[in-house]
Amino acid sequence: MEKYELQKLRDLPIEGVAERLGIRVTRHRCLCPFHDDHHPSMSFSVKKNTFRCFVCGAHGGTIDLAMKCLNKPFLDACRWLDPLLTSPWGGTTHSESLPSGRFGGGRDFDASRYERFFDRPFLSDRARHFLYEERHIDPRVVRWCRLTSWRDRDGVEWLQIPYFDLKGRLVGIQNRNLCYGSGSTPQGSAAPRFRFPAGSRCGIYNLPVLNRLKEGDELWITEGASDCWAMLSSGRKAIAVPSATLLTSDVVEQLSTLNSQLSTEFHMYPDRDEPGERLFLQLREVLPSLEHHQLPQGYKDFGEWWLGVKS
Repeated sequence: MEKYELQKLRDLPIEGVAERLGIRVTRHRCLCPFHDDHHPSMSFSVKKNTFRCFVCGAHGGTIDLAMKCLNKPFLDACRWLDPLLTSPWGGTTHSESLPSGRFGGGRDFDASRYERFFDRPFLSDRARHFLYEERHIDPRVVRWCRLTSWRDRDGVEWLQIPYFDLKGRLVGIQNRNLCYGSGSTPQGSAAPRFRFPAGSRCGIYNLPVLNRLKEGDELWITEGASDCWAMLSSGRKAIAVPSATLLTSDVVEQLSTLNSQLSTEFHMYPDRDEPGERLFLQLREVLPSLEHHQLPQGYKDFGEWWLGVKS
């Protein structure tokens, strides 16, 4: 490995590496993972990009932290760190002009680069607040969907939303900017609301739930992942499709296949607006048995209604 390549690994944000390793960092401190620690004794220096435990003496930089946490030799730790040089959302930004469910300029999605990010999902405080306090999502749903979070070099935090196929293979990632519109960081406001790795196929969300369908079960269709989390939290089995403006031929073909293969009833609460009703009509052309349910007055989508129920 060349010297300049090692320097890039050493320059990775130390707290970001720590969080990716499952270490919860609060105000530049954490419980030391290398001894039985009950009071945060490990400190991070953002300026020096180092860590130090003032009890057991563990210290070093990004490579040292990965070596100790993963119990790996130097080169293996470097290989683990290497994919982090290109952030998980290194592809294109969200755009309604994209012609299909594949994002990132037509390049193939390299799942092997990202699978490890979901082996040990970790949620930052901001991600926990968004999911549990702002959205009231059931923790079991968060675990089932394998949601995780990441902070980039500019301090922008992203919620990583993995898309899996029916066999549980990772086929795409949608990254949601948790700082978007919050004014918490200028970088967060400047960054796009959604980003996708190159080649991501973010069509139908939560396909693995179909493997848990039993005879007589209802399957609910929502618009977008966040409404799907709310529907799952309400105890229903659900999948999500893109909005009416992003409904692609690939998604329509998948739904048509599901309609012919599944002996289930399809249900939907369309958003209370013209695009939501348009999406319902488009879906009913593919799923003739799709049943329309009306949201209560005053709620624009199922996620908002779920918040009203839980408040």
